[in-house]
Amino acid sequence: MDYTTLLLERRETAGVGIIRLNRPEVRNAINTVMRQELLQALSEFEADDVVRAVIVTGGDKVFAAGADIAAMMEKTALEQFNRVSLWDVTSRMEQSRKPIIAAVAGFCLGGGCELAMGCDVRIAAESARFGQPEINIGILPGGGGTVRLAKLVGIGKAKELILTGKMITAEEAIRINLVNRVVPDDRLMEEAMEMARLMTRHSPVALGLAKYAVQNAVDADLQTGRAIENACFSLVFVSEDRTEGMRAFLEKRKPEYKGR
Repeated sequence: MDYTTLLLERRETAGVGIIRLNRPEVRNAINTVMRQELLQALSEFEADDVVRAVIVTGGDKVFAAGADIAAMMEKTALEQFNRVSLWDVTSRMEQSRKPIIAAVAGFCLGGGCELAMGCDVRIAAESARFGQPEINIGILPGGGGTVRLAKLVGIGKAKELILTGKMITAEEAIRINLVNRVVPDDRLMEEAMEMARLMTRHSPVALGLAKYAVQNAVDADLQTGRAIENACFSLVFVSEDRTEGMRAFLEKRKPEYKGR
């Protein structure tokens, strides 16, 4: 597929796929085409056995300044309701069996912040600025901001950010647990790649099931969470990768995982 709003890259030796938002003329504002292409890119990498982790970035200047407001102005309420939404994209990210890392520099606002929150891990450059400023133009977050932000930073801080529309620095973002790590701008992709490598060295089967267990047990009661974890543990235990991993440990060598 030819992409008009994204650049895709495969670093096969590292087992990493990179999705770069590519609308620099509008600070990577997210429109319908970009949302559709994000869904396609995620599906493409999901089906690629060489790619074991994915990095989503906007480059070294801006992640995404939000939704394309000019495009939104042309939409009716019904069209907004029936559109391919950012919820569709972030839900696909969460459902993916592969780890997804956000590498964020510059503005990460509105839909951009929601897109980053749909990733499993967020690495921020020192220049990164986060916020849900939708209230400033008479609307509210519509791509997961009211839900995921509260889960990540707590309901009180989420209400503060959403109801004031203020923007915060990378330093404050890590203090409130919105991001996992803050690094110098010139090391952003290096750090994201290193995080990906720490993940891709492991069994793809174990990675996918571990992500599924955390994602689906986090809001469950203790007994349901236990059932989810037990089911995932049982599934991974019958994999060839589990046998290889344990054998390699006992033989004091590096495992060679096949993803099955």
